[in-house]
Amino acid sequence: MTMPTPLCPNAMQIHSIRQETADVWTLELIAQDFYPYLPGQYALVSIRNSESTLRAYTLSSSPGLSRFVTLTVRALPDGEGSSWLTQEVKPGNTLWLSDAQGEFTYANVADKHYLMLAGGCGVTPIMSMTRWLLANQPESNLIVFYNVRTPADVIFAQEWQQLVQRYPTQLTLYLMAEHQANEGYLSGRISRELIAEKVGDIATRTVMTCGPAVYMDQVEAISYALGISNERFHKEQFHTAAECITGNEPMLNISVIRTNQQFTAPVGTTLLYALEQNKVPVIAACRSGVCGSCKTLIVKGHYTTTSQMSLTEDEITQGYVLACSCQLTGDVEVA
Repeated sequence: MTMPTPLCPNAMQIHSIRQETADVWTLELIAQDFYPYLPGQYALVSIRNSESTLRAYTLSSSPGLSRFVTLTVRALPDGEGSSWLTQEVKPGNTLWLSDAQGEFTYANVADKHYLMLAGGCGVTPIMSMTRWLLANQPESNLIVFYNVRTPADVIFAQEWQQLVQRYPTQLTLYLMAEHQANEGYLSGRISRELIAEKVGDIATRTVMTCGPAVYMDQVEAISYALGISNERFHKEQFHTAAECITGNEPMLNISVIRTNQQFTAPVGTTLLYALEQNKVPVIAACRSGVCGSCKTLIVKGHYTTTSQMSLTEDEITQGYVLACSCQLTGDVEVA
């Protein structure tokens, strides 16, 4: 086996593939060598063993607990990586992964009391950390809110119930369904009033959230309003908003000068996703702010960035961003 790229040196054989929901699958992988990672981290995957097409996915397993290294992937309609991983690969095939990456992990937190808030497919790092903390820190206490569109969209549904039964004093789980909420579910969306009612000691907890960008922004505002200090709040920064778009986000306007195009995109999505959805040529390999291939100049507009590691200070000053790590918060004009 020939390593497709130095960015992905870890060969893993697919042991089995398990369907979680109508559009989400978990791939169980056997690492060829020892593969160190922390709960909540992610890895790049070489798509079709390609040197240039890489995608980032959370390691949904937990080190030392899970029998396999697992990736839990939502199939996106036009997702080159997710379509291959969920519809084409088979047990016995080899995947090539990067070393584990990411700062969204319990390891950066000294606390033992957590409030975990997950939206949609953002549950993958939350499950990885929850599973690990319950098993390895008996003194830990976790309150988990998991927001989905309908009960049928709950990922790891059976395992969540098993964890609640196994750790009744450590884990409190609230499943929230926006539609069709039935017994065992709260109805609607996350709100300040709900968190204040259910989490009386929120100011003493570490808050960790992952999900659509709009969801994480709302959770952040709620947390600060209820007295959470900045150092106690952590959100997953790598997830491309494309993975978690709900369809309920407000829209913003994008103008591309070089192609003379104007189009709209959901608030919170990445610039890369917006460009690709509208057939604007853009080179993108790692899609997690590492390789720098998607460098793009924004002339003006409103956005935030989660990685600038391959940009110079001069480029940043000029307005260059990594399209994969640029979350759009308002209208933008791209060179």
